[in-house]
Amino acid sequence: MPVNDPVVAEQTPAADFSIDQKWDLYSEEEHGVWTTLYERQMGVLKGRACNEFFKGLELLNLNDGGIPDFRRINEKLEKLTGWTVITVPGLIPEKEFYEHLANRRFVSGRFIRDAEKLDYLPEPDIFHDVFGHVPLLTQPVFADYMEAYGKGGLRSLEFDAIKNMARLYWYTVEFGLINTPEGRRIYGAGIVSSKAESIFSLEARSPNRIHFDLERVMRTDYRYDDFQQTYFVIDSFDELMEATYADFAPLYERLPKLTENRPRDILDGDKVYSKGTQEYADGGGLTKKAAAL
Repeated sequence: MPVNDPVVAEQTPAADFSIDQKWDLYSEEEHGVWTTLYERQMGVLKGRACNEFFKGLELLNLNDGGIPDFRRINEKLEKLTGWTVITVPGLIPEKEFYEHLANRRFVSGRFIRDAEKLDYLPEPDIFHDVFGHVPLLTQPVFADYMEAYGKGGLRSLEFDAIKNMARLYWYTVEFGLINTPEGRRIYGAGIVSSKAESIFSLEARSPNRIHFDLERVMRTDYRYDDFQQTYFVIDSFDELMEATYADFAPLYERLPKLTENRPRDILDGDKVYSKGTQEYADGGGLTKKAAAL
């Protein structure tokens, strides 16, 4: 929980870690940060994000008056797909996170990043959570996928497979790419909410781009502190839903016996769209950039 968020600090979370958004207490500066980020990303994402993402933005009218009021979002979102957005004080335990998703509740932080550090994000803020994630929850198939993921996550607790489920979320919900008739596009929230990674994920020579395979993804580690070394690509949200709807129990039992993959690895049997040079990671990535400042 950010120390500069007194509104959150004064609240005692409920048993499910939910708190009030208290939208009326956002400052003009905080609303201004949302507007700046929104306008910047809309310029970057044209021709890069998938059509379903833009449709969701339009359905929810997320550019209306700074930071969205969850009460207004939920009136629209619940009618569309039965989902709602709730506020939490920060990262919450896996069990409660999965329970919220399984019951069509998406959790969002309340705070927004500092106006002087628009590209620095030590943990997800409301812009990442809402601009990045919520638009696709207006789309029925993706909305069903997120519910199925939550139910699969609860099941994973019985098999000590949280790590594997985290990888699935990371490489799809956060950093997924999708093939469309217009070309390859972004749908992952971690990409669409990032100016630099929106460009890097589609256009840089460095990362691998490999077709999605459920078991392959669950066996593959990821970078949590920098741009990804591999992006997994789906052909449709139906493909994602079909892969996730299966009973994961046999997979959970098999995974501990299988080899773990590094983020940069290309394996026999992979459908490779582009084999990356890995020049960005090998050159030090953000660590090198930070050292130069």
